[in-house]
Formats: sequence, C-alpha cells, structure tokens
Amino acid sequence: MSAPSGTGPGRVLVAVYGIFALAATSRAAVQIATRFAEAPLAYALSAFAGVVYIVLTVALARDARRVAVAACLVELAGVLIVGTLSLADSAAFPEATVWSGYGSGYGFVPLALPVIGLLWLLRGVRRS
Repeated sequence: MSAPSGTGPGRVLVAVYGIFALAATSRAAVQIATRFAEAPLAYALSAFAGVVYIVLTVALARDARRVAVAACLVELAGVLIVGTLSLADSAAFPEATVWSGYGSGYGFVPLALPVIGLLWLLRGVRRS
C-alpha cells in the first residue's frame, strides 16, 4: 500500500494546487465581477480552472485518489484543449486564461502539474 497522497512530496503538490486554486479563483472572480463582457469565455474558463484546482487540493489533502486522478485528467485535457485553441484562434481568447498557451503565463506550471500529479497518484498502483 502506498503512502497517503498528501504526505511527503505530496504535500508540495497540495501546496502548489492550493496556491493555484486561490490565484485562479480570485483572479476569475475579479474579472467576472468587473469586466465579464470583455472576454466571457476566457474568464469562465479561468473560473473553471480555479474550481478544478480547488477539487484537486482537497482531494489530494484527503487522499481521495480517484477524485484527484479524475481532476488531474480534466486539468490535463483543459490545458491541452484550451492551450491549442488559444494558439489556433487567438481572437476567441482576447484575454488569457490560466490554461492559455499551455499555461505560458504561469511558466507552463499548469501543463506540468497534472502530469506530476498523475505520476504521484499512480506511483503506488504499479507496486500494488
């Protein structure tokens, strides 16, 4: 049996996801409240990303592996889909989202996080 997901190096994941949850949700809330009409798709996607980060933070901290794996897969799909669309059709994204350009505005951490998260969560599955 593997160690709980929120212990050891998993604590770093919980902390990073917590920071991203706070940052993405706060930023989206301000954008939606003050200028939603300027870029509704981008701001709604940022809010969605924030919710995914909240779910991941809680799931990792509580060792809810299935929920965390599902959320990591949603996050990875979001980063890849939104990242590709934001580069292919920049007019559809007049304002950046957390996942625009594969998370380039955040040092590509949004692209790396779900991969690292999945590796961390699935590490014990092969050993079991």
